Amino acid sequence: MNRYVIRGATAEDEHNLLALAKHLNTINLPYDPAAVREIVELSGRSFSGALKDARRREYVFVLEDLVEQRVIGTSKIIAQLGRRDAPYIYFDVIIEERYSPTLDRHFVHTVLRLGHSYEGPTEIGGLIVLPECRRIPDRVGLMISYVRFMFMAMHRGLFRNEVVAELLPPLLPDGRSHLWEALGRKFTDLTYSEADMLSKRNKEFIKSLFPGGDIYAALLAQDAQDVIGKVGRETRGVEKMLRRIGFQYCNRIDPFDGGPHFRAATDEILLVKRTAKGRLRPVDRVPDGTPRSLVATVLRDAPWFRAVPANAVATHDGAIEATHDVAESLGVGQDAEVAMLPLD
Repeated sequence: MNRYVIRGATAEDEHNLLALAKHLNTINLPYDPAAVREIVELSGRSFSGALKDARRREYVFVLEDLVEQRVIGTSKIIAQLGRRDAPYIYFDVIIEERYSPTLDRHFVHTVLRLGHSYEGPTEIGGLIVLPECRRIPDRVGLMISYVRFMFMAMHRGLFRNEVVAELLPPLLPDGRSHLWEALGRKFTDLTYSEADMLSKRNKEFIKSLFPGGDIYAALLAQDAQDVIGKVGRETRGVEKMLRRIGFQYCNRIDPFDGGPHFRAATDEILLVKRTAKGRLRPVDRVPDGTPRSLVATVLRDAPWFRAVPANAVATHDGAIEATHDVAESLGVGQDAEVAMLPLD
């Protein structure tokens, strides 16, 4: 039996997700019991299809250690950023050059320009693994991160043609944002945490109160300039993974903290392209050297989705072969529809 399983979050996971939120506490996983309960409920309605508008769906995955009987990681997919009631709002980062022949002086300015979209991309986020589990040899962080792309490949029609990831920049020791203190707070009279939580439900205040014209970064405090588009120490590993599978910084940042947006065409993401689908064929053993993969299936009832790490191989006749214990861990039988994504 596999030690680890990735599945859709259920109501029983609320206390586990709250414990994980202590280490993240962002808009996608805030350290707030009521907010976590809403997130889990929305995820259940998304996985089950009870939420008919696919654009509003948000899928939360949990990684469970069956030996220790605890959830040690989580990640999330937001099907679409940007709707009429909640636009996708960002700063485009523009480089502008100025030169005076009279003075023979040349300047390169960073300019922030507020933008928005009502038909935005799919977003991945909410990725967190308990600190004590991040460096264990089983590479659990890779599993809970990769599963999102596998799920998108399994349900391609539910997601947009672009995927964005918003990475955290360097923050102050107390969790405040350098950029927000220098800019956003002056135009909203809200703290960073107040604005971040309010934006989850209603982003109207950003469009209404932020300046509509170009903002020259040179007018901001130096510590605010220094975080524009920069990746914080805790998310550098995520940046490396994103770049490896096809994401690039798109000269766009979060208007609250200045964290960079990384973007990729959905169908060009390496992990989406590498996901294979087929019928499960349980076997006594797989060939030596068979790589480690995630093998996943969709379930009719909660938790709606389950994936396990396993040595598996996609065959020429469209089957996916794995040992019998994999079928048992997934809770399915022979010929069940499954997907496979190599972890290497």
